Amino acid sequence: MAPPKFEVKRELLQRTDRVKGVDLHPTEPWLLGNLYNGNVYIWSTTEQTLVKSFEVCDLPVRTAKFVARKQWVITGADDMLVRVYNYNTMDKVKVFEAHTDYIRCIAVHPTLPAFLTCSDDTLIKLWDWDKGFNCTQIFEGHSHFVMQVIFNPKDTNTFASASLDHSVKVWSLGQPMPNFTLEGHDKGVNCVDYFQGGDRPYLITGSDDKLVKIWDYQTKACVQTLEGHLNNISAACFHPELPLIITGSEDGTVKLWHGSTYRLENTLDFRMERVWSVGVCKGSNCIAIGYDEGAVMIKVGKEEPVASMDASGKVIWAKHSEIQTVNIKSLGADYEMADGERLPLAVKDLGSSDAYPQSLQHNPNGRFVTVCGDGEFVVYTALAWRNKAFGHALEFAWSADSNEYVVRESVSRVKVFKNFAEKLTLKVDFAAEGIHGGHLISVRSSDFIVFYDWDGNVVRRIDVAAKNVLWSESGENVAVVGDSSFYLLQYNADVVAAAGTTDDPDGIDDAFELLNEISEVVRTALWVGECFIYSNSSWRLNYCVGGEITTMCHLDRPMYLLGYLAQQSRVFLIDKEFSLMSYTLLLSMIELKTLVMRGDVAGALALLPNVPAEQHNGVARFLESKGHAEHALSVATDPHYRFDLAVQLGDLATAESIAEALDSATRWKQLGELAMSSGRLGLGETCLRKAADYSGLMLLFAAQGNRAGLSQLTADASEGGKHNVAFLALFLLGRTEHCLQLLLKTGRLPEAAFFARTYLPSRMSEVTKVWKKDLERQNPKAAESLADPSEYPNLFPDLEWALKAEQLQTALLSRDAPASDQYAAYEGSTLRNMIELAQEAEASGSLPAAPPPVLASPAKPAPPPAAIPAPAVVAAPTMAVAAFGGSPEPEEEEEEVEQEDEEEAEEEEEEEEEEAEEDEFHEAEDEPSSVSQQAAFAARTPPDPVQAPVPAPETKEVEEEEEEEVEEDELFAGAADDGWGAADAAAAPVATVAADDDEDDWGLDDDDA
Repeated sequence: MAPPKFEVKRELLQRTDRVKGVDLHPTEPWLLGNLYNGNVYIWSTTEQTLVKSFEVCDLPVRTAKFVARKQWVITGADDMLVRVYNYNTMDKVKVFEAHTDYIRCIAVHPTLPAFLTCSDDTLIKLWDWDKGFNCTQIFEGHSHFVMQVIFNPKDTNTFASASLDHSVKVWSLGQPMPNFTLEGHDKGVNCVDYFQGGDRPYLITGSDDKLVKIWDYQTKACVQTLEGHLNNISAACFHPELPLIITGSEDGTVKLWHGSTYRLENTLDFRMERVWSVGVCKGSNCIAIGYDEGAVMIKVGKEEPVASMDASGKVIWAKHSEIQTVNIKSLGADYEMADGERLPLAVKDLGSSDAYPQSLQHNPNGRFVTVCGDGEFVVYTALAWRNKAFGHALEFAWSADSNEYVVRESVSRVKVFKNFAEKLTLKVDFAAEGIHGGHLISVRSSDFIVFYDWDGNVVRRIDVAAKNVLWSESGENVAVVGDSSFYLLQYNADVVAAAGTTDDPDGIDDAFELLNEISEVVRTALWVGECFIYSNSSWRLNYCVGGEITTMCHLDRPMYLLGYLAQQSRVFLIDKEFSLMSYTLLLSMIELKTLVMRGDVAGALALLPNVPAEQHNGVARFLESKGHAEHALSVATDPHYRFDLAVQLGDLATAESIAEALDSATRWKQLGELAMSSGRLGLGETCLRKAADYSGLMLLFAAQGNRAGLSQLTADASEGGKHNVAFLALFLLGRTEHCLQLLLKTGRLPEAAFFARTYLPSRMSEVTKVWKKDLERQNPKAAESLADPSEYPNLFPDLEWALKAEQLQTALLSRDAPASDQYAAYEGSTLRNMIELAQEAEASGSLPAAPPPVLASPAKPAPPPAAIPAPAVVAAPTMAVAAFGGSPEPEEEEEEVEQEDEEEAEEEEEEEEEEAEEDEFHEAEDEPSSVSQQAAFAARTPPDPVQAPVPAPETKEVEEEEEEEVEEDELFAGAADDGWGAADAAAAPVATVAADDDEDDWGLDDDDA
């Protein structure tokens, strides 16, 4: 089984035709594949989708390479042509004939504007794109097909070529002949690659003899031969980041070999037939593979850098087998670190490691550093990098006591050492997949984790699939990290000490207490006091105190936590390029939150002076989340947040003082609602006035019976453009005349006419004339259809009684309203019919005389409502109901009626006359206009037979009638769905209903705006 460093994860699998070559983009998550069918594809490895494709030709494309600095893809095909494409614009940059036979491979120079091509014509050519893609040199020497060329990354002036003539040749740019030739394969050589790391001058080659050979190109000797494949070797290369050799064969397998020991680590078989190519990229752990049936990309190991930092700020990391160090304190006390800024640290070479480092960690006191890898561990001194101890181990972990450590030698053997001598072997009766150190030893399997003390006794088994365990410095808390969540536990050391040893395989029940379970993926993490700091799957840097998650920053690239320096109050991170940066995390803030979690709020507030003022709002929000809103109010500095807290606490005095400072209408309205719900009506009125909340004020004044307030509200609302509120306030005050004047003033002429018809019939004729005159400017024909009650009284039945009811209503409104405790005696009186009351009052002789006219002409609006003397009570007037303030009049005895026979005879004669008159009317105009119909509908009763007959209009020809009907239909087609008819046509040019008037029927709000 391969060590954890070489664990393989498949990232992409695409089924296609035969893939002859693959390449990885150095910066984008792209995989390039050139196909035997003549196409070139670019897949997104993150989205698992095809993002770009090029139809190159009808013949096989045997090679394609990215040129990232030019945004190009260069291809070579069996038609002997080289094509250059821009992969952003998809334009074809250049096409030219490069060889006289199939083009096998392209190699792009890492720095120069040049690339090499090799072909079945046995030639290698150098092309310069800055010189118009001219061929600047031809290399001759091979006697068979040249299968691959590759530049030396350590000396880019040289390159190597592999040929079916059984040889590998090394060349220099500018020299026509090869520097030397390597021979050792029995058959043709298909592939060649250079080793990129360390000082080893190695080449790797793969041949049709099924062998892979490692060459020292300085001594020109073969240092190793790798055997294992069952067919021709089609691809072989060194991984640029890992100690791996990757080989692919026509037997359908890819083999991973250790780069130092040459041990076979893994064999991959994706069942996609023959392997044709393998691609790697510097800075990435990914490997691309081209098959007969498609392309695959895998990720080997982890991309997290192998690094460790001690408590003093000394950082050690491993680049391959080379060990380097930096010291954060070397920046000096005067250096001001900025969050997210790369630290300018001087790198010092410390030495090399005997084993390839898969993990590197300091012991707690920082004196020793352990390197673990290749199945071995080595303990070095941190200062001189001298070997202190070594042994066999797949994994290594230090104790909280710097003198003890634990190693996992296999899945069944875990050993504990003290003072570099073996102490004991743990009895592990399950497959141990990993170990972790700290205050207890943690041994995990695939389904559970078992904690042991450092004497080998079982403390507790926890059934959770863990991948990491991290202890706080005090040993009181531990984080168990899973694949999709993490658990914060409290370790009860006293309970464990009291229980002693136990034979129960599950350990001691109360050894741990679950504090929090948080569903978030943890990348890297560490403890600072009682604060758990971690980076998540979205690369956000968070910290958790008491289950409360706070985001410190959003990282712009993958970064990994190193440690925390309390003196500088900063947490340090490292990226894949070994660049260090830091972010501020105040220790005082962590201590304060820790005390709050322990219930010591007073002690936490005592630390507040140590916390910068800009962090106080964060402290306040934490206090609020923990149920200490009153303390949060005293700590917070943001006035908006303090206002919200004061409202939440019901502290009206504090909220009022903050609202005074903010002077925000929204805040005043919010405070007003709270004051009214708390019974503070005076404060509520003040807040609503400052918020200009006219609707709220009307509700308050109406509920209070505050006549003076309503009177003032009519003026304020009108001035503020809230005419709907002003209208309703006037209506509640019983000022129907002023309601009518407001409708006229705001241009709501149709509404004014219907309002007068219902409440002020004495003004109906005047308003109709104004409406008609206004409508004539837009639609004269529609204006002619409006009926004036002075001209057509027969269309307004009971008009005389409506006028008398108006007189009665005016008299009733002048009376005082009854006390509220008398409501039961008057309940239902508002449902009386005013016309019936007027008839009863006239029969009894108690009907009041009509008052003299006091209003100005409708064309000249009346004075503002506030200047008119108001009635004594607040009452809602209506012509259909009795006044709120008046008591019902006693009913008189009914008058004697005439003989039924005489009445019936008179009615029949009058009906016959009426029918004759109506026949004449309909002959002249077969169909009345829509407005006339609506006016007649407003009357709601048949015409009174005692009224004078309607003057018959002039007779018209049939043709004119038909034309008029068509015109009327067109005129009123748009008004067919509403209840106003021509009223809307008249009102449209006068005023526009505001969008915020949807809640009322009048639409008056912004008519003056």
